[in-house]
Amino acid sequence: MTSLLRDVLDAFLLNLPSYVWAVGIFVVTLILSRLARQAVEHGVKGRVDDEETQRLLGNIGYWAVFVVGTLMALNQIPGVDVTSLLAGLGILGFTIGFALQDIARNFIAGILILLRQPFSVGDAVEVAGHAGSVMEITMRDTVIRTWDGVMEIIPNLDVYSNPIVNYSELPLRRRTVTIGLGYGEDVQRARGLILGVIRATEGVLDEPEPELLTEEFGDTTLNMAARFWVNQDTHNLFGVHSNVVDAINDLAEREGIDMPYPTQVVQLEAELPFETPVG
Repeated sequence: MTSLLRDVLDAFLLNLPSYVWAVGIFVVTLILSRLARQAVEHGVKGRVDDEETQRLLGNIGYWAVFVVGTLMALNQIPGVDVTSLLAGLGILGFTIGFALQDIARNFIAGILILLRQPFSVGDAVEVAGHAGSVMEITMRDTVIRTWDGVMEIIPNLDVYSNPIVNYSELPLRRRTVTIGLGYGEDVQRARGLILGVIRATEGVLDEPEPELLTEEFGDTTLNMAARFWVNQDTHNLFGVHSNVVDAINDLAEREGIDMPYPTQVVQLEAELPFETPVG
């Protein structure tokens, strides 16, 4: 027994510098891990508003440094085969990753969305064929409230891998109203009157200024497009659009501007009555 203890002590003293290096590296790893977490949280604070997400990203930085440092510390200890350990961890990670690949992909996509921030809670968006107002952004999915008041949960992978339309990001929005003038109408007179009522509608911006352009010859009308801009931060976009349409309709009735409905001409040809031959 004494001989065994002596052998263990001799082996310990022989490898003592390696143990000291291992402990030193591990202590430094703990310090650097905490610093990494603080640096990540501080770095994303201006880009990610959610505190829970900031902490999550900080913890990812912490564990990344911790795992690397711990492996370096273990590599200093005689008899520990870090290569075999990494191979085992790799196989385990591959197995778990394959089983949970959908969750992992949505998780990573959620991190990328939170870092990129293509939209925020409350924004009006259209993504992956779904349109509505953003209610919540989690690490796995994005929740929106559709225009009809239905809650939809979209996996973050679908959000990140599809085009995203953010209707709320830019304050100025352009609207278009299609107008059909009768072919006998005085186009210049009608253009001036219509532009006048558009400019007079509350919420329509002076700059960029409204315009009314002729687009095509229709079957029964000369088709024109009235375009104007609205600041959606100060006015209801659809409300202003509705007011412009009402104002143009009232103008047409008041000034006698010909804006005919689509019409079709049906030509009937008379046929001779059927006569029964006399036998």
